[in-house]
Amino acid sequence: MAVSARFGRDLEQCLRQVERIIAQARERGASLVVLPEATLGGYLYEPHVLGAPAPCAPPPALDLGGPEIARIVRAAAEVVVCVGYTERAAGKPYSSAVCVNGDGILGHHRKVHVPSAERDAYRPGSGFDAFDTPIGRIGMLVCYDKTFPEAARQLALGGAGLIASLSAWAACRVDPATWMRRDTQVRHFNLLDQTRALENQVVWVSSNQVGRFGRLRFPGQSKIVDPRGRVLATTGTRAGSAFARVDAPGVVAAARNRLSYLDDRQPLAYAERPAEIASV
Repeated sequence: MAVSARFGRDLEQCLRQVERIIAQARERGASLVVLPEATLGGYLYEPHVLGAPAPCAPPPALDLGGPEIARIVRAAAEVVVCVGYTERAAGKPYSSAVCVNGDGILGHHRKVHVPSAERDAYRPGSGFDAFDTPIGRIGMLVCYDKTFPEAARQLALGGAGLIASLSAWAACRVDPATWMRRDTQVRHFNLLDQTRALENQVVWVSSNQVGRFGRLRFPGQSKIVDPRGRVLATTGTRAGSAFARVDAPGVVAAARNRLSYLDDRQPLAYAERPAEIASV
């Protein structure tokens, strides 16, 4: 299940909202819930991102082993839950994602690709690792990470058959469209979801924030995409959940048995040549 929802600064309210979403997912028989980037405490306000005085406090920085994550572990029980939060660190924090169920923490990812608008607020993570869960081997990306094909590819090469992509992806700041469906950044968000699923032959579960937050407009567009790039379910621009029943190992195996993009790669042909790249 991929969630489109708005999360603000009130941490207790965010936690209660997450608990409600997990309870609803359980009632629907969902085995996986993917929530957006910055679910716990909200995203950055746009004036703060652009360097102007911030109208409010930054997102609360939390510890991976802290009581907030422990509370989600208790709420998750048998459901696998991926959730985004701001992770405390020396100096600047990370924009992170954690995957849990009732047994505890299953996986953890720190956003590696930090866009220029966030560099004053977050430090970058350092890698991409798939991990085992009761629903199979999966990986996580945070927002801008999905723009880089190497990120999802590394997770797929690490055995992930399902990739959870957690975002706080806003509509275009520079030239916003009147109609959200015509917005450039919305189009990019949707194209990347389908492309990454197709080129890696994985199930792609994409979540995003929705609604207004300061001057930002978040478009939702949470969705589930199969290994052939087909959108199985989407929230569109509204708050809600995209729900689909997918045998992830089965559909991944079926796609790769026909033609395996991972097996047919020619890695030596793609070796980067720094001197040549610099001269372009």
